[in-house]
Amino acid sequence: MPKVRKLQERRGWAWTTAVTVIKPTLLAFTRRDWVDGEKIPATGGCVVVVNHISHVDPLTLAHLLYDHGRLVRYLAKDALFTVPVVGPVVRDAGQIPVTRMSANAAKAYDAAVAAVNGGECIGVYPEGTITRDPDGWPMRGKTGAARIALSTGCPVIPIGQWGAQDVLPAYTARPHLVPPRTVHYKVGDPVDLDDLRGQPQTAAVLREATDRIMAAVTALVADLRGEDAPPERFDPRAAGVRPIGNFRKRQRRAVRRRER
Repeated sequence: MPKVRKLQERRGWAWTTAVTVIKPTLLAFTRRDWVDGEKIPATGGCVVVVNHISHVDPLTLAHLLYDHGRLVRYLAKDALFTVPVVGPVVRDAGQIPVTRMSANAAKAYDAAVAAVNGGECIGVYPEGTITRDPDGWPMRGKTGAARIALSTGCPVIPIGQWGAQDVLPAYTARPHLVPPRTVHYKVGDPVDLDDLRGQPQTAAVLREATDRIMAAVTALVADLRGEDAPPERFDPRAAGVRPIGNFRKRQRRAVRRRER
C-alpha cells in the first residue's frame, strides 16, 4: 500500500467534494504504484512538474499529492472556468486560469509566483499539453515552470508517470475501467537549479533550466517504463505539429482530404 501523509491545509468545499466523490472512484477503478512519494515536500511553496499523457492524469496526480499531504493548484486552461458546474469547482479549488498562446498567460505566471510565495504547491505540465511524441515520451518543455522556480527560489520536484493513458487514452472520451489499470508515479529529487538562481532570466538560462527539468522527468518515466528514452525529445514545432488541441483529429481530417 502507498504510504500516506496527513493533509494540513484547509480544503474548502470544492476539495471536500472532490475527495468525497472522485477519490473513491479512483480507488475503485485504478491501482496505484507510487514510488518515493515522501520526496514531495510536506510544507512550503514548491513546483511539481510531470509529464502529460492523458486527460485523466490531473486527477491521478492530485490523488498522489493529496495522499502525501498537499493540495495542488494547476495552471488550467481558462475555458474550464466558464463550464457550468466545473467552473465554480475549479475556482474554489484555487486553480489558476491561463489563456494559452496569448499575452494574458503572464497573469497566470504572476498568480503562480504569488501562490508559491504563499507556501502553496503548484502543479505544472512543462510540455503544455498531452505529449505529441509518437511513443508517449515527454516532449521538449516550455519555460513556465523554470521561470516560476527561478523567480521564487522554490524547489522543483520532478515526477514521472505512466499508465494513465491506459485508463483514458489521449483524446478519447471512453475510459477503460474494467479491469482496473495501474497508474505508476515516481517522485524524484529536486532539480538542481542553484547555479542559475540569481542570474538574469535570459532565454538561454530559462532553456537550460527547462532542459534540466525535462531531463529529470524523462529519466523517471524511463525508470517506470523500463526502457531507454529517445536521445532527443520530440519538438512539435520542428515536426510541424500544432502545439495545442487534438492534433490527431486534424491529422485524420488531412488524410481524408488527400484521399478524396
